[in-house]
Amino acid sequence: MDVNDVIVITGAAGFIGSYLTGFFNSLGYNNLILVDDFSIERKRANYIGKKYLQIIQRDVFFSWTENNQYNIQYVFHLGARTDTTEMNYEVHKKWNLDYSKKMWDFCTLKNIPLVYASSAATYGNGSLGYNDNHDIVPFLQPLNPYGVSKNEFDIWALQQYKKPPYWAGLKFFNVYGPNEYHKGRMASVILHAFYQIHEQGKVQLFRSHNPEFKDGEQMRDFVYVKDVVKIAYWLMQNKPQNGLFNTGSGKARTFNDLVNTLFSVLHKPVNINYIDTPIDIRDKYQYFTEANMTKLISLGYSDSFYTLENGVSEYVKNYLLDSIYY
Repeated sequence: MDVNDVIVITGAAGFIGSYLTGFFNSLGYNNLILVDDFSIERKRANYIGKKYLQIIQRDVFFSWTENNQYNIQYVFHLGARTDTTEMNYEVHKKWNLDYSKKMWDFCTLKNIPLVYASSAATYGNGSLGYNDNHDIVPFLQPLNPYGVSKNEFDIWALQQYKKPPYWAGLKFFNVYGPNEYHKGRMASVILHAFYQIHEQGKVQLFRSHNPEFKDGEQMRDFVYVKDVVKIAYWLMQNKPQNGLFNTGSGKARTFNDLVNTLFSVLHKPVNINYIDTPIDIRDKYQYFTEANMTKLISLGYSDSFYTLENGVSEYVKNYLLDSIYY
């Protein structure tokens, strides 16, 4: 990749897409085409001040490409409907499956490498493990329509004879970090917990409804957004092999670990209140996730990952504290 290359980033007003945009700017890449729904006011802060060639509304992107004057050389398709509580599959199908198929076909036709956002939600309850092995993809049983739509696209991509010159689907685990402020209920537990501590001096965590896990001992692979964009960039630069790649830290940690770290960083006494998991998500709740990162590392990815402690500390000190004093 060269700093003069024209790069398309979808979801560019969202969490990971906007952080990737800033990451590219920091490396001198300013020839960016940003694609998203830019009518959502609460997302403005994520792209205002960024350097780019043009912003395009997502629903006109493909018609725009028919007459655009730019030689697009890379596509990072990170835009998606990510609300795991949205139970209408047709909503997810429109943006996560049908739109992604159109992006795949566009990249195939124009011979453009494609990196796209999949999700660890595809793994469901983890009964088949968390290995980014293509053989298990058709047998995965996601727990919600969002995960289903992401897995359906992964299945479809793996079946295609005609494909982009390079493609990688990134199975994002529990990503946290700056630029997620607009996400509301879907923001990371870290963001919600920070504001609870600031406003109430305590944190509410979901009680365990699984006898194998104590309250707060549910485990997630929390991955800092800075590691996520580095992986996406490395894959596009090196193009090691086509396929699906876990994008996590490789280390599951408990919600208690997370919250205890927050209290420590903020120099506050630990105060946790466990509440019932909402009925609408209780039977779809994942009690354990952990990315097996062997594939990526075996292909040469050698950067170290943020520990939960280091990631939370940086997020709080460099971003979240500023938000309450702004």
